[in-house]
Amino acid sequence: VNIHGGKSHDIVESALKVLENMRHRGAEGADNKTGDGAGILLQIPHEFILLQGIPVPEKGKYGTGLVFLPKDEAQRSAILSIMIEEIEKEGLTLMHLRKVPVNSDILGKDALATEPDIKQIFVTGCDNQQELELKLYVIRKRIENKVAASDLAAKNDFYVASLSTRNIVYKGMLESMQLRHYFPDLTNNYFTSGLALVHSRFSTNTFPTWSLAQPFRLLAHNGEINTIQGNADKMLAREENMSSPYFEGKFSKILPVAERDGSDSAMLDNALEFLMMNGMDLPLAVMVTIPEPWANNDTISQEKRDFYQYYATMMEPWDGPASILFSDGDVMGAVLDRNGLRPSRYYVTSDGCMILSSEVGVLPVPEEKIILK
Repeated sequence: VNIHGGKSHDIVESALKVLENMRHRGAEGADNKTGDGAGILLQIPHEFILLQGIPVPEKGKYGTGLVFLPKDEAQRSAILSIMIEEIEKEGLTLMHLRKVPVNSDILGKDALATEPDIKQIFVTGCDNQQELELKLYVIRKRIENKVAASDLAAKNDFYVASLSTRNIVYKGMLESMQLRHYFPDLTNNYFTSGLALVHSRFSTNTFPTWSLAQPFRLLAHNGEINTIQGNADKMLAREENMSSPYFEGKFSKILPVAERDGSDSAMLDNALEFLMMNGMDLPLAVMVTIPEPWANNDTISQEKRDFYQYYATMMEPWDGPASILFSDGDVMGAVLDRNGLRPSRYYVTSDGCMILSSEVGVLPVPEEKIILK
């Protein structure tokens, strides 16, 4: 991340190098070509989009994201009809549908057998960024629920990787070395970002699929949430009494909060997104779901202890050995699990960058440039 918010292609390139240098952390199939999943979360590359000839309005006044669709033309058309219908229900327009360039030749057998048709959608019709962000959330949840209730697509044939005014996710059932080659967009010099979050997956709780590759819409996650069954059950139990001024008359449309067929990381991502969409800053949502061990900790202030005690009445901890990175496209942060079982290491450099990873040495940095680690 560029601490001052400066956008460049170097940030994207550096993140891809980090991913490739961390190849040993992700799992691969026996053919060495099918990965458990790899991906990257970035700020929306506004200038790159304009250079593709897509006449989007100014930053913050449109939403975009990648969507995984079935290869079957009839199924794909039916799902696109649902998407258009739900977008228009919110008074918005599906302005453009872009076929995302991909290089399928590099895929392994299993990844190729389940490869989706990947489209990038552009949604316009609202000039208020926060209002548009909420509308995009409602649209996505309604589309997901409608497709899930139909027989239009198998469980993993349809997935919205991201739909936002701020960030965008490129990911797939890839291994670390394949991401840049599968998505040529990522190597275009005009594709810029001020932050980049990468991950290579080692499946533990669920089998690899295109949709379960990380990053998710807000986070990437090294480890596992051991309490996930209880967290998901309690979230479901709370839904009966939930209400929100942000979604008056539409609250039922954004339930369930947690998609139960997702991985532990995916369900945590669902919960963070739900809290953020209901007015909570993302760092606050992370502190509520993954609190420090505060009850018997004499080293934290009374103010912080009171903070954690207050929120403990509303939300149980999402607990387990996990190092979590998160970003909404504006803010970027990281948190360790309560026991510090999954480490993270970071450098801050004299040219205003911060590099954080689950181990040291992921990107060569001259020692004289490091001002903090």
